[in-house]
Amino acid sequence: MEDNSHLIIETQNVTRIYGDGEEIRALDGVSIKVERGELVTVMGPSGSGKSTLLNVIGALDKPTSGSVFIDGQDLSKIRDKDRFRAKTVGFMFQLHNLLPTLTAKENVIVPMMGHMGSRARKKRAEELLDLVGLDDRMNHLPGQLSGGQRQRVAVARSLANNPLLVLADEPTGSLDTTAGQELLMLIHDLNESQGTTFLMVTHDASVARQTRRVLVMADGKIVREDIIGSPQEEDLKMWRYSGLGRRILIENGDTMEKLGITSDQQDALKSLLRSVDGREAEANKIQTAASTKSQA
Repeated sequence: MEDNSHLIIETQNVTRIYGDGEEIRALDGVSIKVERGELVTVMGPSGSGKSTLLNVIGALDKPTSGSVFIDGQDLSKIRDKDRFRAKTVGFMFQLHNLLPTLTAKENVIVPMMGHMGSRARKKRAEELLDLVGLDDRMNHLPGQLSGGQRQRVAVARSLANNPLLVLADEPTGSLDTTAGQELLMLIHDLNESQGTTFLMVTHDASVARQTRRVLVMADGKIVREDIIGSPQEEDLKMWRYSGLGRRILIENGDTMEKLGITSDQQDALKSLLRSVDGREAEANKIQTAASTKSQA
């Protein structure tokens, strides 16, 4: 029997279909595996199924077919999903969704209600706000905090019940570049220091490139998986899959020569772009071997 104890997320051929008349396949046969302690991004255009996948994994929505396992538990067999979510999964959204009349500390305490005593809740909230660098803002209302600070409170809240997994839907989407970068650095630090698994949705390639693995979605399917390499390798990948990169690989020589690109230059460009496919195949081969070894 296969040992999947190293997996925190596993989906098996998951579909999610909406509509009574014309079907909308938000998810179409999605199968993914995420190991404990990973920092993974799901990337794709609007309507590709990213948020639906997050909702299904977080037990906020039910798949039409297929199976979802979180930490080895089949979500379809869990009766009290509210309790399961509270203890196992933390959530972050593009909008912080903080309660405006509660202080930062009180907002972090809310998810712990019913799960631990008053003194323990207060202590845990203070520890988490200190962890995200807001020890001097604990008693401030959301309206007294900057956008980046409010998202840091949201991060602390997502960790309130020490979840194994945090699902983040466009967490940097409403932040400026500086605040967004600071939030990503915080997520990296928490991933490494706490061992928390993060699955993060984004449409921003610059965000995705700062994680370790990217699942690319289109039309409800996983169409590609990228193992993140050096900045130069990531730039080359972006070029390979851009409209220009695809045209270079498929256009005939005459068309390219009209753009002033000689035959030798075309061959060199095509060779460079095709090298991406070979590197990705090798990276996936190495990851598969490592995963197989960890299961042994």
